[in-house]
Amino acid sequence: MMAKVKPPVQKNETIQVMFEDLTHEGNGVGKVDGYPLFVPYGLPGETADVKVVKVKKNFGFGKLLKVSEESEHRVEPPCDVFYQCGGCQLQHMSYQMQLDMKQKQVKDNMKKIGHLEHVPVHPTMGMEDPWRYRNKVQIPVGQKEDGELMTGFYQKRSHNIIDMDTCLIQDEVNDRMVETVRRIASKHGLDAYDEQTHRGVLRHIMVRTGQNTNDIMIVIVTKTKKLPHKDEMINEIRDAFPNVKSIVHNVNSARTNVILGKETNVLWGDEYIYDTIGDIKFMISPKSFYQVNPTQTKTLYDKALEYADLRGGETVIDAYCGIGTISLFLAQKAKKVYGVEIVPEAVTDAKKNARLNKMDNADFFVGEAEKLMPWWRNQGLRPDVIVVDPPRKGCDEELLKAMLDMEPERIVYVSCNPSTLARDLKVLEDGSYETKEVQPVDMFPQTSHVECVTWLEKKEK
Repeated sequence: MMAKVKPPVQKNETIQVMFEDLTHEGNGVGKVDGYPLFVPYGLPGETADVKVVKVKKNFGFGKLLKVSEESEHRVEPPCDVFYQCGGCQLQHMSYQMQLDMKQKQVKDNMKKIGHLEHVPVHPTMGMEDPWRYRNKVQIPVGQKEDGELMTGFYQKRSHNIIDMDTCLIQDEVNDRMVETVRRIASKHGLDAYDEQTHRGVLRHIMVRTGQNTNDIMIVIVTKTKKLPHKDEMINEIRDAFPNVKSIVHNVNSARTNVILGKETNVLWGDEYIYDTIGDIKFMISPKSFYQVNPTQTKTLYDKALEYADLRGGETVIDAYCGIGTISLFLAQKAKKVYGVEIVPEAVTDAKKNARLNKMDNADFFVGEAEKLMPWWRNQGLRPDVIVVDPPRKGCDEELLKAMLDMEPERIVYVSCNPSTLARDLKVLEDGSYETKEVQPVDMFPQTSHVECVTWLEKKEK
């Protein structure tokens, strides 16, 4: 019988480690006699004192105590609560290093999961200014000892709110709006909702802004059907911010960590605000799925459009169309676009957005793409291009099969998760498609997320 190999480190001991790599979350990887230790905030090339906090059979976790040799890529995080808050993961590394790390993550997945190491993965397309890019904030409300309300994101792996006045990846207007609504609610004695006791009133404050239109929507989420001091609150919000276009009340009386409840009432102003991406205008409601970084969305969609290589005569299927963002981009160049989406409200929004932009060559359908596409194929629909932009879990196997059966000339795969992208590309490659290139795009600077656009061509028979 083989003796059990004991890990070379013990819990709570302090050791010196040299970091040689990063995990996909951005944690430093150091090895002790070949045994990997994962340490948040460690950077490759650095030597540091680390406290071992968890020991498993094949790897352990450590806490960074002191860096003795710093990487040239280490920067001072500009955010005061970076080390407590769970919102960002990468503020301690230079922006160039963030972009390189994301490109490497995509390459690693292509190689290990997709066995596609021959496919070019381009350098990540970043932002000129990788701060203040988010056009939507939804922030929980808590209460201090003295009864004052506070707003902030949750601490890592907990439901404790970190009191903060500013978030450096949010649009500055959003910060100021949240602060104003919180101040007004506090003044009128509204209580914060308490998750433990399921008591209180104010749960979340949500703000959406149109980056290119400067439209502002405020959504006040309460546990109660009644919003106390409603009229005074509306007047005071409008006095503070005359360019607010919409003030909405959402009721969420359930014991849940889902933010918005089913009931939504417009207290004042419009039901929608507007924003533009490129030449296309979009209507945004409180529940609309709209990209949080429109600047990079345009970068991403321009690339998707380039890969689709439309000349004006093509039929295109957009298999996860949402509110029609990619569909309408494609409809500028295609003859006909069919959008499919499982969420009925999103399809309603997509149809409204098509009318808003006077585009009559885009049709939208509620349903599962993997069910609709085989039916369309039987009806004789032959798309030239299929575009997919699935959720993190990637494409359903049936959908991949339906795509292969339809035999489009090109497939453009937009992905928010490189590992499921690589898995799905493998299936399409085993079908009759060749992956030409992958373009990572940094949609969420300072966080470990990365989006990709991939171009596939049908192989010659």
